[in-house]
Amino acid sequence: MIGKLSTHVLDTARGCPAPGVRIDLARMVGAQRVELKTVYTNADGRTDQPLLDTHEMDVGQYELTFHVGDYFRAAGVALPSPAFLDTVPLRFAVADPLAGYHVPLLVSPWSYSTYRGS
Repeated sequence: MIGKLSTHVLDTARGCPAPGVRIDLARMVGAQRVELKTVYTNADGRTDQPLLDTHEMDVGQYELTFHVGDYFRAAGVALPSPAFLDTVPLRFAVADPLAGYHVPLLVSPWSYSTYRGS
């Protein structure tokens, strides 16, 4: 099996993929966040490339930060100020760097959920 980390974002309020969402990926080293990269979702709500490939995956804790407030504002959704959800940080661990980790975000202006896919 080839290890990789991937994600996608679905707008559950409008029932569609969420294009243009900024996603920051960091690795946790103790309590310190080490920024690895920033990417944006494409028209299908996915990233064009895996966030990490088999050569970059390592055992440890990671954090994905999804900038959903900017996405909803750009989509014309009226949000309160401050927005209930502006950024959504998801912290998760990689135990097997040779496995596939797919960490999607299903989001509305008022809620979100995630799961580990393959």
